[in-house]
Amino acid sequence: MLPIRYSKQIRHWAICLASVFLLGCDSSTQTDQSKLRIATTTSTRDSGLLDVLLPEFTKTYNYDLSVIAVGTGAALKLGQQGEVDVLIVHAPNAEAAFMKDKHGSQHSPFMKNSFVLLGHPDMAMNPQKLTVTQAMAKIADNRLRFVSRGDDSGTHKKELELWGLSASQPQTEAYTETGQGMGNTLMIANELKAFTLCDAGTYLQFKNKIDLRPVNTEGAELENRYSVITVQPEKNNYINQKAAREFYDFLNSKRAAALIRDFQVNGQTLFTPLNQ
Repeated sequence: MLPIRYSKQIRHWAICLASVFLLGCDSSTQTDQSKLRIATTTSTRDSGLLDVLLPEFTKTYNYDLSVIAVGTGAALKLGQQGEVDVLIVHAPNAEAAFMKDKHGSQHSPFMKNSFVLLGHPDMAMNPQKLTVTQAMAKIADNRLRFVSRGDDSGTHKKELELWGLSASQPQTEAYTETGQGMGNTLMIANELKAFTLCDAGTYLQFKNKIDLRPVNTEGAELENRYSVITVQPEKNNYINQKAAREFYDFLNSKRAAALIRDFQVNGQTLFTPLNQ
């Protein structure tokens, strides 16, 4: 429906390389109990939160962590194929479908923040607060440039949902899909002086590197919930069920909640734990 300016082939090869990296080439190998393979959203990596959570986890659980940061759609696909042990994702409808199809064993939301609609100050919209769908409609109606991740990530899924709720579609010539993670997409949107949708955590991490600023919007649709899912162990002999469950329990623990609550960038809290 919407044009892609950066090839989908890039995403295809990224997933293939991730599969080789995480799974290896010897199909006869059994589970390596010393390893835990995690597929996570790029926003948890780009925000810096993983740099806090993972070392704390390995203080207690001495696993060799293999982490691949991709969009939620790609992470769920890796889980569906049994190429990772556990997922961190943020697309509730896609997560529900994943669990309904019995690809996952355990599923729990463990933190949240919000999405923010960003725009260049030179293209500032009216100062009065708009609903996010009104803002999206104004972007489309005024043929303003918009940069999308276009990678089937949780943020991309949310963006498409918001276009639908706004009953508007961006003009082809004003719409660019990067096929990249949130950090790179922010930098491209900044160069193009364009609007983009971003999770609040990554925006705060990049705030001092870009000119983009939040558009004055509100709406329950902007909530951004993150979940942890353990992959169904019956998929193959590679799944480290024990390690996945320990990581699942850790992210849902008060210990992790405290780390999430205390994690700040420039004095601002990026995420709110759901298990306090």
